[in-house]
Amino acid sequence: MRDSPCHEARKPLGDTTGRQGLARGARRRERQRRGLKTRTLYNLRTQLETMPRVIDSPEEFTIVGENIHATRVLLRNGRRAKTLDDGTEVVPFRGPGGEQRLLTVPEWYKSTQPYQQNQIKHFLIAMRKGIEDDADEREEGKAYIQYEVRRQVRAGAKYLDINPDEVHYDLDTQKACMRFAVEAVQEVSPIPPSIDSSNSEIIQAGLEAYDGSAGRPMINSVAAERLEALDMVVEHNARMVLMCTGPDGMPQDDGERIENLNYIMEHVQSKGIPMDDIFVDGIIFPISVDPQYGNHYFDAVRAIREKYGNEIHIGMGLSNVSFGMPERRLLNDTFIYLSIEAGIDAGILDPIATKLERVFALDTESEPVKLALDALEGRDDFCMNYIMAYRDGRLKT
Repeated sequence: MRDSPCHEARKPLGDTTGRQGLARGARRRERQRRGLKTRTLYNLRTQLETMPRVIDSPEEFTIVGENIHATRVLLRNGRRAKTLDDGTEVVPFRGPGGEQRLLTVPEWYKSTQPYQQNQIKHFLIAMRKGIEDDADEREEGKAYIQYEVRRQVRAGAKYLDINPDEVHYDLDTQKACMRFAVEAVQEVSPIPPSIDSSNSEIIQAGLEAYDGSAGRPMINSVAAERLEALDMVVEHNARMVLMCTGPDGMPQDDGERIENLNYIMEHVQSKGIPMDDIFVDGIIFPISVDPQYGNHYFDAVRAIREKYGNEIHIGMGLSNVSFGMPERRLLNDTFIYLSIEAGIDAGILDPIATKLERVFALDTESEPVKLALDALEGRDDFCMNYIMAYRDGRLKT
């Protein structure tokens, strides 16, 4: 691949020297972005000159482990799922003493659409087992969730996100599954839960089930259309994920993200909630849809950091950027690298798959990373060069 001014040498994230050089490089990249609109809310040039990176090591990054979520999928013919000799489909896992256990796929699940599409929603199954009448089923569901707790904690998670929304259409069932999952987690977890739902009643059920033994919980999330969740933040002394969405839906660019955030922050500040308790989700869209989606996010992060300072936390659903793309790990690592440069310090991610030590040591001079940088910074329309490189086998790191 031919070098260009877009690919000036970058230092690893752990190297705190030469930030002026990084800032100059960022300004050059900024001038090369296509379709960049004039910013009216903030002086983007000043933001780029300051390069508001706020962390210098993986340990400073707040990981919200994302896996205890009813949407999580394993393939029936994939690496983790197995079929026993008698035809029973299972997901093997380990008990606390290292003994092999099995999460069995129940008969009722085999009539669902995900199963017909070759998918095993393993945490959906575990949560549903947890509210069955059969004691063995309940124990199996609890053991599976606790297995994941141990894995996430060992990998460096500081919160554990719990979301049962997809277990069933019935609200009472969703609330029961949330209570079960929170109780299963807190039995073994040294870190607090992030109570995650699109429904405030389900969040309330999770908060009521949590005994506070592992520290203050997190609420995921507060948004313009769900401001009543702020009362739960205060009542339960919780931290919170704050979405940059507006009353009318998703933001179209960085300017709308900031406008939405400013609106919600007026309500947040009226409650006296400290900045350190706020984790802003800047809203990340798949880069394959629009080449400027990455830049919208980076610019929003810089602007948020500029306005609200270093106490507020920024980041959240980071792996969304690579949805539908090949070599997702490469894109995710590179996106997190760029986001940390822009000023994030937190994220909802799988710390088993996404190693922050690897991100901080990213080789930005390698061809695969340069291709990912082009895709994420708007220099590769609809990621066509990236996809062609994948087909040619040039994305292996």
